[in-house]
Amino acid sequence: MTINHFRPHPWHGLDAGQNPPESLNAYIEITPFDTMKYEVDKVSGYLRVDRPQRSSAQHPALYGFIPRTYCGERVCALAPVAKRGDGDPLDICVLSERSIARNEIIVPCRVIGGLQMIDRGEADDKLIGVLDGDYMWGDARDITDVPSVLVERLQHYFLTYKLVPGQRAQAKITSIYGRNHAFKVVRAAIADYEEKFA
Repeated sequence: MTINHFRPHPWHGLDAGQNPPESLNAYIEITPFDTMKYEVDKVSGYLRVDRPQRSSAQHPALYGFIPRTYCGERVCALAPVAKRGDGDPLDICVLSERSIARNEIIVPCRVIGGLQMIDRGEADDKLIGVLDGDYMWGDARDITDVPSVLVERLQHYFLTYKLVPGQRAQAKITSIYGRNHAFKVVRAAIADYEEKFA
């Protein structure tokens, strides 16, 4: 085992997971307790305040991204109405029975599905995963294994968290997909990353 004496960049210096696309690492930026939108700074790798949450809605799950992924042409090709990928790492929400109130942590998880989201014409998929070994969600293998109300909460959050009263929504969810399509999205995002940063 090599010891790293410096903190690796969360996007470029961490592994995507033990066995992508099934077993992944999620780098958590936001917890359900956060009222600010945090985002990893693409240059420094440190967490920065992106913006305060406009509404009182709080995120319904842990939220972050999969290291060494990039939403580019291949991810866009899986979202027919998108004009391009969003140019960010692939987003993921991780379900956990136990509350996790810390961000800037690596969470081992298993992907079970996702939301195909288009934001201002860009493919901005939101994967849904479960914490490895979780006593409540650990047996979930597909999006159909979790209560539909939980998926509805995730949909509602992503459709409304940027919404300004009186303005037209910029984001839409075009489909909810299961594990098999989620695997395609992960593979595409890893290939997009390798092409962009190799």
